[in-house]
Amino acid sequence: MIHQQNLAQADGALWLAGDIGGAKTTLALYSAEAGPHAPVAKATFPSADYVSLEAIVAAFLQGKDVAIRCASFGIAGPVVAGRVQATNLPWVIEEQAFSAWLGAPARLLNDLAAIAHAVPNLRAEDLETLNEGRPASQAPLGVIAPGTGLGEAFLLWTGNAYRPFASEGGHADFAPNTPLGAELLAYLRPRPGHVSYEQICSGRGLPTLYGFLRDSGRYEEPNWLAAELASAPDPTRVIVRAGVEGQAAICGATLELFRDILAAEAGNLALRVLATGGIYLGGGLPPRLLRFLTTAAFNRAFTDKGHFADFLKQVPVHVIRNPEAALFGAACHGLELEGYHA
Repeated sequence: MIHQQNLAQADGALWLAGDIGGAKTTLALYSAEAGPHAPVAKATFPSADYVSLEAIVAAFLQGKDVAIRCASFGIAGPVVAGRVQATNLPWVIEEQAFSAWLGAPARLLNDLAAIAHAVPNLRAEDLETLNEGRPASQAPLGVIAPGTGLGEAFLLWTGNAYRPFASEGGHADFAPNTPLGAELLAYLRPRPGHVSYEQICSGRGLPTLYGFLRDSGRYEEPNWLAAELASAPDPTRVIVRAGVEGQAAICGATLELFRDILAAEAGNLALRVLATGGIYLGGGLPPRLLRFLTTAAFNRAFTDKGHFADFLKQVPVHVIRNPEAALFGAACHGLELEGYHA
């Protein structure tokens, strides 16, 4: 157990929040006075350098004379009965055991649930609006977040606040509604397993879209690009950079195809939960692809739902630009457990 001493009475106890990822883990301390928008201390650690979450928290709290009131962590992976096997780390974390070690209550959240907790508390500067629509008060909200994978969540109004619900909607069957999409599905069919939205609408999926456009003969692959992709530890970064900077037509077309698939699935999510309060695009990719998303093409693909097109034109759509939305959401969750609201 970490040895903790109380702060001066005027300062009170602090809340601990974290965003746990395969590459890095960011931890922060918050006070009720400053709220979740202003951490009193924050640090980022390379996750793979530590054997456990406890080891990172111990390193973060070393030398800090603080009392921890409670802790909340967002992590990639399904949280079942207070236990999670991290998706991209050899860690198993259990709320009960971690709480006993920390000496304070700790809660685990799926990373999409953490982002969902952030949504009602985001500020205007945290967002890029793609469609203003006509937001309905206290109506359902949807969150779709293409990062390494594709996460989906939604929020429902419970009478005095929004309650987030995580889902595994990104693993639903890919259902194309354009000739190009149908050809893409046929291209993917020979592969084992079903074809999900996550396989093509995520960081992992971008190389698949690129390969489809190359193998179908629609676009030539420049020799310099083929060489760079072959040697790159992460080909997604190469494709995004070349597409955003206009270095290769095939990369630009890949990002346009990604945009159309993301917009169509965002529209599906809006229909599934009647998200008349708004749809929020989270994850690492949308902020990097704003030049592709702030287009009429995105809105066409989002609203292309037959006689529900006019309904979807009224649904607000926003990109979450805050790069620490998951950490912020974990902080909101922790403070909300103690009755504080941003």
